[in-house]
Amino acid sequence: MRDWWQRSLTPRTALLLPLSWLFGLLAATRRALYRTGLYQAQRLPVPVVVVGNLTVGGSGKTPLVIALARALAQRGWHPGVISRGYGASAAMPREVHADADPAAVGDEPLLIRRACPVFVGRRRPAAGRALLAAYPEIDLIIADDGLQHYALARDFEIAVFDARGAGNGRLLPAGPLREPLARAASLDAVVFNGEADLQLSAPAWRMHLVGQDFYQLVDPAIRRPAADFVSAPGAPIAALAGIGSPARFFATLRALGLHCEEHPFPDHHAYTAADLRAITAQIIVMTEKDAIKCAAFGDPRIWVLPVAAQVDPGLLDALLEKIRGPKTA
Repeated sequence: MRDWWQRSLTPRTALLLPLSWLFGLLAATRRALYRTGLYQAQRLPVPVVVVGNLTVGGSGKTPLVIALARALAQRGWHPGVISRGYGASAAMPREVHADADPAAVGDEPLLIRRACPVFVGRRRPAAGRALLAAYPEIDLIIADDGLQHYALARDFEIAVFDARGAGNGRLLPAGPLREPLARAASLDAVVFNGEADLQLSAPAWRMHLVGQDFYQLVDPAIRRPAADFVSAPGAPIAALAGIGSPARFFATLRALGLHCEEHPFPDHHAYTAADLRAITAQIIVMTEKDAIKCAAFGDPRIWVLPVAAQVDPGLLDALLEKIRGPKTA
């Protein structure tokens, strides 16, 4: 999320307000076409849970999708995930295999693939049908980042916010919002990642990202606790982050006691070997999302911090109650 989107009014914001109003009109019109039935949303034969954002930029959505998929599996469900696949270049829809090229299927779908089957596609209904054809046992689909993709009918909607909240509360391009905050009134759930907090008209739950141990990129079997990397300020450790909020990752490292030279990159940055050669630190730490794109030119200096979302269990209870229907006495 751009820094100036966090301030209520700047000359740049004022200049972009007319475009923001036009964006809002187009977004409202498009949603109304589906709500009134003029455009028909396509329904899949299994329940669909959408996890997305009202804002642009990463907010912790991918860890939440993974946590939900694993929690559902523990409850006896057989979940699968469909995703747009940011920057994906392959023919669509396509299954995401463990050894897939992140440039072809997207980095986040590769992470989610570790929890359950995943298909990517520009058209979510087609991706969902392909997923069900390949895995007939799937009885619930999670749509990753499809909140504004109204062509796909859904049974439960979740929006995720991190500490940046809704920024200045304005729509794109004058602010970070994809839809007005009033859209929250129609959501089934809002999830606040970490210290995020907003007053919204939707049931809210909280989640936290936790990570303690690092693994070496070139040999994931080698693991070391964060305490092994704790050192005095100025120690030769570099931290790389090409995610929606690099500052969040850097803050996590500081909370673990690491003092790092910080190297933020744009979200979904396509790393090259040259990026790593330019860093002279003896140790490099990064997120799993970044590590996936560096695996082809692995460097023994690179250590990866996996994180998992700890989610209020009430969210899963509410989701399952909505899908199954309320219990009768």
